[in-house]
Amino acid sequence: MILLSIVLLGVGITLFFKPDIFWIMTESWKSDNAYGPSDLYKFSTKFGGVITFIVGLANLIIQVFLVY
Repeated sequence: MILLSIVLLGVGITLFFKPDIFWIMTESWKSDNAYGPSDLYKFSTKFGGVITFIVGLANLIIQVFLVY
């Protein structure tokens, strides 16, 4: 479970700081004119990154301090 927490932290940080990477992996192939993600896509991806980071951090805190 600690490994899952670390993965979630890493994904959250990546989504927040590099939303373009996630767009290239998941959405760029859907567009004929793939110039880049929209501002709304960047905002929603960054918001998802923050939520993912918080969930990973909470899971890590629970695993380290409450389980052991």
